[in-house]
Amino acid sequence: SAVAQAVGPVIDWDMEMKAVRLIQAYREFGRVLSDLDPLHPAPKSHPQLELQAFGLSNADLVRPFLAASLIGLPAKSTLDQLVSKLRSIYCGTIAFELEEVSNAPAREWLRSRIEQQALRKPLSTEEKKQIFQRLLDSESLERFLGLKFVAAKRFSIEGSEALIPALDEVIEVGAELGLKEISIGMAHRGRLNVLVNTFGKKPEYLFTEFEGNYKIDPSEGEGDVKYHKGYSRDVLSRSGKSVHLSLANNPSHLEFVNPVVTGIVRAKQELIGDKDRTQVLPILIHGDAAMAGQGVVYETMNFAGLEGYATGGTLHIAINNQVGFTTDPKDSRTTQYCTDVAKMMDAPVFHVNGDDAEAVVAVFALAMEYRQRFHADVFIDLVSYRKHGHNEGDEPSFTQPLLYKTIKAHASPREVYGKRLAASGVMTEAEQTAAVDAVMARLNSALEIARKDAPHPHAQTLEGRWKGLRRGTEKDILESQPRTSVDAATLKFISEKLNTLPAGFKPHSKLARFFETRLKAVVDGKGIDWGNGESLAHGSLLLEGNGIRISGQDAERGTFTHRHACVSDFETGQKICLLNSIKPGSQGRLQIHNSHLSETGVLGFEYGYSLTDPSCLTMWEAQFGDFANGAQVIIDQFIAAGESKWSRMSGLVMLLPHGYEGQGPEHSSARLERFLQLSGRGNWTVCNFTTPAQLFHALRRQVKWDFRKPLIVMTPKSLLRHPMAISSIEEFTSGGFNEVLNDPQAGDAGWAKQVERVILCSGKVYYDLLADRQNQKRSDTALVRIEQLYPWPAASLEAIKKTYPAAKDWVWCQEEPNNMGAWWYVTQQAFAQSQKIRYAGRPWSCSPAAGSPKTHEAEQKALISQAFKG
Repeated sequence: SAVAQAVGPVIDWDMEMKAVRLIQAYREFGRVLSDLDPLHPAPKSHPQLELQAFGLSNADLVRPFLAASLIGLPAKSTLDQLVSKLRSIYCGTIAFELEEVSNAPAREWLRSRIEQQALRKPLSTEEKKQIFQRLLDSESLERFLGLKFVAAKRFSIEGSEALIPALDEVIEVGAELGLKEISIGMAHRGRLNVLVNTFGKKPEYLFTEFEGNYKIDPSEGEGDVKYHKGYSRDVLSRSGKSVHLSLANNPSHLEFVNPVVTGIVRAKQELIGDKDRTQVLPILIHGDAAMAGQGVVYETMNFAGLEGYATGGTLHIAINNQVGFTTDPKDSRTTQYCTDVAKMMDAPVFHVNGDDAEAVVAVFALAMEYRQRFHADVFIDLVSYRKHGHNEGDEPSFTQPLLYKTIKAHASPREVYGKRLAASGVMTEAEQTAAVDAVMARLNSALEIARKDAPHPHAQTLEGRWKGLRRGTEKDILESQPRTSVDAATLKFISEKLNTLPAGFKPHSKLARFFETRLKAVVDGKGIDWGNGESLAHGSLLLEGNGIRISGQDAERGTFTHRHACVSDFETGQKICLLNSIKPGSQGRLQIHNSHLSETGVLGFEYGYSLTDPSCLTMWEAQFGDFANGAQVIIDQFIAAGESKWSRMSGLVMLLPHGYEGQGPEHSSARLERFLQLSGRGNWTVCNFTTPAQLFHALRRQVKWDFRKPLIVMTPKSLLRHPMAISSIEEFTSGGFNEVLNDPQAGDAGWAKQVERVILCSGKVYYDLLADRQNQKRSDTALVRIEQLYPWPAASLEAIKKTYPAAKDWVWCQEEPNNMGAWWYVTQQAFAQSQKIRYAGRPWSCSPAAGSPKTHEAEQKALISQAFKG
């Protein structure tokens, strides 16, 4: 009755529905009239929001509408009042995209916060002054660097300074909502500013890096440029709560740090038992052009809802410069917004004008609340500009003359906000000038310290969970041989647990026999195959309290059905993982996940995970090793060089199925040559094993070493079930990893002295050579297996060389073409030892392997013959 009295005795429901459609249109499309661009005025109108589009007219503006109550207005409010409020909510300096949020409670919570205008809470004088100060801190650092280090690359944040007070707000709101740690990934744009003004890196440290006058320890590696380096620090919120900040090291390859950060965060959450995933937050700061253009952005976003990769939501921030290097948005994306990739997810997107600092802070607060409440990704499009060119030595007006004419005449965000504060009486121009002078004085003092004392922060490594470990060298890899053997009783206990299914559990009929055979091999002490040896390595490490994480596109079963770490009941679908039931309550935990079909994203994630927890054996298995090149950026920029550039160790294991079996160019080669080319300074180990025991010891060595190095393994395919590619239990219970395996007949000194030819090889080709030698009943040729190619086992080979005093023909035999595989690498090592060596293998080729099985067979036969006959 109250409503009826307000709107009259008769309600025109047709007109009300027109008003409802108008409200919904503003909710969905109000952004088209929003004032988002600091450089250009907002549109005045849009056909989608004209009254006529809803069957309304100007004559209806004075008419009261019941529908006004839907956005918090009194029921008697007129259409004019309704439109006015809709414009204030949806067409200001903040715009919203909520249509993709399918979670109804989440969407309604956001809608309520927005339409009740709780988003823009009144700020106190002190809060406004704090925002001004943080804009000033950001701006002053950039201007100071520009004055003192003219044309030096710094990738200025100027134009987007509001990011600094915005990150402050994330810390404040997050701390109140239980956040303990934030991991940030970002490229070079604004990175130095974030390091100083958010992380609190001392300006004198930064200035010393610009001066280049600090001492360099060559033992720590090559290092990296200052705008790629990471940092970490504890900061306090205004209420006194501590939040740990970490900034991931990042190469120039834009966006590829994204999966690395999410992997770091996932590991941290698990280490502290953050089951709700509200204590550790990933923040990814994107560039507008890179966000739209780089596929790794999509790959990383796809982790959000996956059990093995979820982090409880990422805060995505697009620093929207409105230009990518020199490319206009019309040439860098098809979509309207750089954040439109977010439409694949149930994620809200907030667009905000970077010149409205208060709006920016408000949006970041809302985003933080949303993430903590709904454990989901959220996106912020910070629409701003780039004051200078791509770098400070660039002239942007060559390619964007009109844009940069506008930018040159435009006031900075600090100046814009300063005028606003002066007009409202919050802060006079004199007070603002004094604040500017104070900041510049502090920076000048810091520069004097940098030039006088050259202070430089120590490398933040081997701290926290990494204490007790050390940096390993190439010599350490070759000479440090930790105990990796395990007694027979323990191995049999592990095998019984891993191969005995619970009562009533009904596996696939083929798997019952599979487990019986595995157990029998260990009990009998012979015939232990590759998958069995791997499971014993995993089980023994778990029993000793270490964690294991394995992922890949078919990791649970294994691409070639050799692993079966997880087993499903054939009738109920129930899945069990016997590796987690060896000794419940007193063992480490295995995580094994079938990944989504990605190489770059998943490998980056696992690399990030390995950076966080050195006690966990982290492994990534390619479906075929050939597809690892889909993650080449992660391999080149992070795994191969991360320790040398950034002093960050990783024990990541890459399992890359490799071997020529006539399956064509894309299913033969893991590109061994590329990993060898990237080898140097003891950065990793590159191996091609021929026995399960070698894998067993190498995996255990990864954890037993008092340093960490990535392990690159050319894993087998046909050898998984080869009758000769087996080990006895004695090979697991005694000894350890062997860099080189001498010919088994070398124990017969009489035979060894008569050997005329020594064929060096690695991996599967050994068994082809062995079969041919047996068929020909040759006694003049020894077969020596190089199990670890890098670091090159020179000392071990020299000792073996003495075994064969009569040998004149030294051969390197490989399956790969001459210009691939290890041949070129072996020649470098052989020449270093003044050892003449000849080649047996496929001729030069641009493709790794032939497509025809018949061609493959002919080539394989020829290279084996070449090895024996010259």
